[in-house]
Amino acid sequence: MSSAYAVNYHLRAHKRDTFIEFIKSLLLNPFVLHTRIKDPDHSAWSPLGPPGTIQALQAAQTTQTTQTGSGLDRDLDRYCEVLECIEELIVDHIHNHEQGHPELSRLVQLVPSIGRFYTPLPLKTAFLKVNKARAIAARRNVPPSFNDIRYILNSAQVLAIHPALRLVTFDGDMTLYADGADFERDSQLVGLIIDLLKHGLHVAVVTAAGYPGNAARYEKRLSGLLEGMRGSNLGSVCLERFYVLGGECNYLFQYNAASGSLVYIPEESYQSEAVKCWSNATDRITDLLNIAQANLESYRTELGLTDDRAFIVRKPRALGLCAAPGVKLTREVLDECALGVQKTLNNYLYLGKLKAAARGDASWVSIPFCAFNGGNDMWVDIGNKLIGVQILQQYLGTHGHETLHLGDQFLSTGNDIATRSACCTIWITSPEETAEVLNDLRDLLESRA
Repeated sequence: MSSAYAVNYHLRAHKRDTFIEFIKSLLLNPFVLHTRIKDPDHSAWSPLGPPGTIQALQAAQTTQTTQTGSGLDRDLDRYCEVLECIEELIVDHIHNHEQGHPELSRLVQLVPSIGRFYTPLPLKTAFLKVNKARAIAARRNVPPSFNDIRYILNSAQVLAIHPALRLVTFDGDMTLYADGADFERDSQLVGLIIDLLKHGLHVAVVTAAGYPGNAARYEKRLSGLLEGMRGSNLGSVCLERFYVLGGECNYLFQYNAASGSLVYIPEESYQSEAVKCWSNATDRITDLLNIAQANLESYRTELGLTDDRAFIVRKPRALGLCAAPGVKLTREVLDECALGVQKTLNNYLYLGKLKAAARGDASWVSIPFCAFNGGNDMWVDIGNKLIGVQILQQYLGTHGHETLHLGDQFLSTGNDIATRSACCTIWITSPEETAEVLNDLRDLLESRA
């Protein structure tokens, strides 16, 4: 019989990150070694419980929970040894990718779903830094957690990329500001992003929010940041390194220092021929959104999402299931819709490809899409952030090892996960965490100047 844990494990695969789970499993070894009983006095125990047994056991427990300096050093060494091994696996993985045969990577054998790394990761150095705040090596009752490892990976990525960094891209909601809110002028992120521009970096907000050609809507969402930029002493060259890419990859804007506003950049000036092939296939895009809408309507019925709880929004290149005012949709319901629509649309595109091949239609192109849980809504967007980051890289002349994307949606029902195929990434969970990362990055950028 399957245990409840095993059932939940398989059913919640969309809520797991396989590489983080892999690291967690390896770090359990030093954790278990750390919890070994030190100098147990077995003579203190008797089944009959002689006088003094309880006192002896309490004394033994006190001895076990007392951590000496040398003991802590040994525990640090054990954790560091594991992380050094993972560093070597990543270097081997990068080498095999560069040689054109990633399947020979030892890391692929251990974590088959692993993606690409654009830089080595100094995990040991990052662990020593994170350990000071989270006391990972000193803990005896709580093993290394998902968040511990996420912090280690984030810190390692910042350390690794800062010498070559040229482009920083951000998600919007829950990365720069609260979900559905606007960028506040008093946010500490205003100054931190201006610092990135001051250091000669390109900065872009890559957001799912789609307002076709409507700069004013994006200016409202980013009002606090734009106000801070207008009030800064940066020159126009620095300020005009700021971009906004909306609708995942569909609408590009650049900051204009003279007017202090965003200016729309025509698609023909930045879209590659590959993007134009599907971007101009308006009939195919309409068909895809029609199928997604029919699927969402079916889910609304099945999940009891009546008009007073949720409604559907249709845009030229997006479709959304949104909560009614005052209603909070559960994560599980939104994930159900996102995963269901993903499957339906993937099946539709696969069958379309087979039919096109059967009739010899060489002009057929697949329409890229992204179906994701947005927190209190669920969206289907035409295009995705992988294409969005690639568009910026081509437009600005940067590469994967020079590009860093920060976002909060790196699970399979999120829309940031696709960027891992184009650049280095940082997984945050709040604007406060974004500020922590940017503070560390600012210090490193100042050291390279």
